[in-house]
Amino acid sequence: MITPADLRTYVINLPRRPDRRTWMANTLPPDLPVTFTSDWTGPFDGHELTRHQLEAAGYKLFPWKITSDNPWWSRPLKYGEVGCTLAHLACWRHAAENGDEKFVVILEDDAIVRSTFLEDLLVGLRRVSGSPFDLLYLGRFPLEPEEDQPVAAGFVSPAYSHCTFGYLLTRSALDILLATHLEHAIVPIDEFLPSLYIEHPRPDVRVRFPKQLKALAFDPPLVRQRPKDEAGSDTEDSDFVEP
Repeated sequence: MITPADLRTYVINLPRRPDRRTWMANTLPPDLPVTFTSDWTGPFDGHELTRHQLEAAGYKLFPWKITSDNPWWSRPLKYGEVGCTLAHLACWRHAAENGDEKFVVILEDDAIVRSTFLEDLLVGLRRVSGSPFDLLYLGRFPLEPEEDQPVAAGFVSPAYSHCTFGYLLTRSALDILLATHLEHAIVPIDEFLPSLYIEHPRPDVRVRFPKQLKALAFDPPLVRQRPKDEAGSDTEDSDFVEP
């Protein structure tokens, strides 16, 4: 029987966004212990990052900008994207080093969770207990929805998807994620996760981060995302990383 004790939960949050922390603290179930990244010291804020700071800490960026019709690929990385990726990475590392819960839940602080979130999550996990998976999207933006494949009632095997405002990892998945050494080839977290369960459409990303995870997704989603015009965007509202 899967219970709340099987969950370790993190919320990606910046110290300068106490409004978002309050939002999450008020909407998450009180019996779900949560760790906020705003309590940590880390290079997570795109408004404060510099190229020198990243290099001094041993982080390396993937050569992201390419000639492409895709507007997200034809521009440099933004500091907000880098900081967001590092925050997710910090959660994975922390979870790998602490506790022994079966599952790790990652939420960004613009996630919308309904009052029955915990109950619905546990029911869903029990429903897919016979379907092996490493990554479970709680919410996402499907880029190829017609390619999603039904797996069980309320779940699909997801195709190429963006957004990481809500997902769950198995403990074994943490080892796989950390073994990629993302810190030595930083890409947007939105692109990194799908690269591990699909053949990524960018050959260079596909080679650096080959498919090695089994993914599922709630369908319809369990978690949604607050509109950008309501909550803002800490990733897009930042400068491009200088060459």
